[in-house]
Amino acid sequence: MKALNKVIVVTGGGSGMGRELVLNLLGKGAKVVAIDVNEKALQDTAALAGERATALSIFVTDITDRSAVEGLLEKVIAIHGFVDGVINNAGIIQPFIKVNDLGYDVIERVMNINFYGTLYLIKTFLPHLLTRPEAHIVDISSMGGFLPVPGQTIYGASKAAVKLLTEGLHSELSGTNVRVTVVFPGGVRTNIMTNSWLADRESSSTEGAQKILSADKAAAMIIAGMEQNRYRVLVGKDAKMMDLLYRLNPAYAAGLIAKKMGALLSK
Repeated sequence: MKALNKVIVVTGGGSGMGRELVLNLLGKGAKVVAIDVNEKALQDTAALAGERATALSIFVTDITDRSAVEGLLEKVIAIHGFVDGVINNAGIIQPFIKVNDLGYDVIERVMNINFYGTLYLIKTFLPHLLTRPEAHIVDISSMGGFLPVPGQTIYGASKAAVKLLTEGLHSELSGTNVRVTVVFPGGVRTNIMTNSWLADRESSSTEGAQKILSADKAAAMIIAGMEQNRYRVLVGKDAKMMDLLYRLNPAYAAGLIAKKMGALLSK
């Protein structure tokens, strides 16, 4: 589905990759509905959009609140008349802690934002999307959604759930006007760690930063995948490499990541 003249909802649109998705879509001539729990972040996105902000509407919404999400459809249609696409981008990671030491409050927050937030948006907007001439759902999973990362096991479980949810939707919606794409980003330079209580864990090394894909480039890859109606999009060289390695030898790939994560977990 081409972005031009479409109305597209983006969750987590106040910062990071979500902000870049919003700006990219506006640049392609789409009307964008940016959703975020942080009002100032949304206002900053609107400011960065400049003159293009006339095609942008913002909604401060907690996507873990099902009733709040369900109320969005009517509000968005009142402004734009219709919706053609939803990009479920909002998400958080967990502290780098093993499952045995992770509290249920953190587990529930990660699952509520990453999985249930995505599900609420889909369940709310899908009936309307099915009425459009063409429509698209893009769900952001993660490299951690197909490859186990020690210290991020619950995060990975939430993103694996998003993966299967999206792939199941793709099969269920086959033959309809709604296309579905699942996205697997590797390392992307965003503020997800800060938003997930992890600012003290961010790497300050120049070498590490150079290996991480910028959010604007990641967003461009995701939008290109949507416009090409791709089934899955691997974002970044690390995601592509680990996807191939995991397919060839799952145990070796899992062991490789476990070895790399060992030092972080020991801190």
